[in-house]
Amino acid sequence: MGKIFKQLARHWAACLAVVALLFVQAYCDLSLPDYTSKIVDTGIQQGGIESSLPETVRQSTLDALSLLMGEEDADALQNAYGYYLQDNGVLKLRSDLTDAERTALEEAVTTPDIVLYMAAAQNANAPAGDEAEAMTAAPTAEDLDAVCAQFAAMAQMPGFSREMIQQQLASAMEQVDETTLSSMASQATLLISLEYEAQGVSHDVQMAYLFRVGGQMLALTLLMVVVAILVGLIASRVSASIGRELRRETFSSVIHFSNAEIENFSTASLITRTTNDIQQVQFTCVILLRMVAYAPILGIGGVMHVTQGNTGLAWIIVLDVAALLLLITVLMSIAMPKFKIMQTLVDKLNLVSREILTGVMPVRAFSRESFEEKRFDAASRELMGTQLFTNRAMVAMMPFMTLIMNGTSLLIVWFGGKAMDAGNMQVGEMIAFITYTMQIVMSFLMLAMVAVMLPRAGVAADRIDEVCRTKASIHDPDAATAKPALEKKDWDGVVRFEDVSFRFPGADSDALEHISFTANPGETTAIIGSTGCGKSSLLNLIPRFYDVTGGRVTIDGIDVREMPQEQLHSLLGYVPQKGVLFSGTIESNLKFGGAQITDAGMKKAASIAQATEFIDAKPEGYASPIAQGGSNVSGGQKQRLSIARAIAKEPKIYLFDDSFSALDYKTDVTLRRALKEETDNATVIIVAQRISTVLHANQILVLDDGRLVGKGTHAQLMATCPEYQEIARSQLSQKELNLQNLNTGKEDE
Repeated sequence: MGKIFKQLARHWAACLAVVALLFVQAYCDLSLPDYTSKIVDTGIQQGGIESSLPETVRQSTLDALSLLMGEEDADALQNAYGYYLQDNGVLKLRSDLTDAERTALEEAVTTPDIVLYMAAAQNANAPAGDEAEAMTAAPTAEDLDAVCAQFAAMAQMPGFSREMIQQQLASAMEQVDETTLSSMASQATLLISLEYEAQGVSHDVQMAYLFRVGGQMLALTLLMVVVAILVGLIASRVSASIGRELRRETFSSVIHFSNAEIENFSTASLITRTTNDIQQVQFTCVILLRMVAYAPILGIGGVMHVTQGNTGLAWIIVLDVAALLLLITVLMSIAMPKFKIMQTLVDKLNLVSREILTGVMPVRAFSRESFEEKRFDAASRELMGTQLFTNRAMVAMMPFMTLIMNGTSLLIVWFGGKAMDAGNMQVGEMIAFITYTMQIVMSFLMLAMVAVMLPRAGVAADRIDEVCRTKASIHDPDAATAKPALEKKDWDGVVRFEDVSFRFPGADSDALEHISFTANPGETTAIIGSTGCGKSSLLNLIPRFYDVTGGRVTIDGIDVREMPQEQLHSLLGYVPQKGVLFSGTIESNLKFGGAQITDAGMKKAASIAQATEFIDAKPEGYASPIAQGGSNVSGGQKQRLSIARAIAKEPKIYLFDDSFSALDYKTDVTLRRALKEETDNATVIIVAQRISTVLHANQILVLDDGRLVGKGTHAQLMATCPEYQEIARSQLSQKELNLQNLNTGKEDE
């Protein structure tokens, strides 16, 4: 996990921007339930009336409310309404009131609003005469007018005193319990609704409120959409950048690996790490930015909104969170070990797939299709079993999550219904409470989903980091050591092995022992020996595919280990044992040695390599496409193109690792004759299996079990080296040997 966050830390500015945007998104998301509550409770149930202080009021209603207030409050209320809107006696609340003045008036007028509404309700149910029924009646504007008229008449009666009404009102309120008082508080806005109905503006007030609050909800929603899009865009770009950087770092590490490191990881594993593992980390980075950062903000914000209310249902959230944590802990403890195994099984499946696909022809030739199918099926089933186990564990999470969510909703509705019946909660508050609860649950669900991905991503990140941290065993020398090589301008190409020994990493014995020889410019040095004697290993020491474990290899007297690899390789023209072509065209492959290769040089190299005939036969010539791995050309054509690629580079030293084995005898002879004319000033080192390839070499090295057992020309070795004689007799008849010895002797003279 630390390695994933380390990758994110590289893009800290973008990550901070994402977190800031997520706070904005969470604010919008958490505000919407409050607006829903306002629309239901205030916009629908209260007719859009937010305050117990009416914005417009008739003089008769204002006078009635004033009679129910103290002298000071009554004067303040009368002074709060500044002018008449119309000739019908409707007054408008002054706009210059401060917030403190407005709040004080709202508190002062709340009780008179309730009393006046109850009086209107009692008037509407006058025949019943029951106080409880009056409190629940639905009076009309006419009832309000009648009550206001009664209050106006009462004020004109002799002996009327406002203090007496205040005392009676206070005495009545003392007898009302807290629950009933809380229920009666909402009736303050009902009185305002009756007043607006009497003015004929109740519908306009309600619609204005709904449009205003609904517009705010729409604006918040649009803002949330824009922010979510920006978060997704930035998160995607950051994760894509991380994926690109990881691929670049991993590939850069792999491309500089020696054969030892490649063999240590295996090609199949390196492919999996460079593709599947990086994709896993990249996807997890998106989820981390979009979910892991958002879930705590949303969850904590939801808890804060819930606890700030006076619903008395906060214990449901505590129970909900405890159940979720228990569920996630149990599932993670079950599934976590399997996630760590999964990537290893993916490696194994890729390894089997690659082996079968690479060797599909031998598989078919030996009728092993059924066996390989079973081998692939075994690897596939092992991976499938692990995936099924983890998937089942994760799938089990969803039903339990759904059960917790639905159970939470049921508890809220049950206890919320009781709270509404007691007057402690309104419908909109319960809707908002349910919404906040679901947001809290969803935040835990998001964290649970991420918890599923993180173990696998953590394993993938470790595997990638293992590749990036692995240092190539073959590296460039420091500046001081490399200075002589860098300052040298004219290279002759003299290759010298000085008591060279070599042992493969992890091997118990040397593959090459005490090899010494010199390969001079203008001469051909051939290396021959039985299979597995170390011919290719010896050649691979020159370009430093491996480093010697004893002695040294020099070019013009400079140890190859003291030369920068780029400079060393610029002197070499290497043709591998197995011809390797790259997807592209014939031209792109022949010019693979560098941009300095001209069209003329390319065509000349193709002519020397005897490749011109089949290239010209193609409709597109040098622009003919080459498939991946050169699968659309024959083995001989592939080998000739590989040779032409090395010749086109015009190196000082040619290294041919059994590069003529796929050529027929006639083409082999013609190619080597043309190559001899071209490489008069270059050093040529050839590894070969066939005697015919090395007959005319200036120097032939005979290897046997990693030891140099013979060195000289063909004639000299035929006279002095039993191992060479054995190889020659196994390939040529006595008549051919006599003829070859005769021809070689004449050439020596």
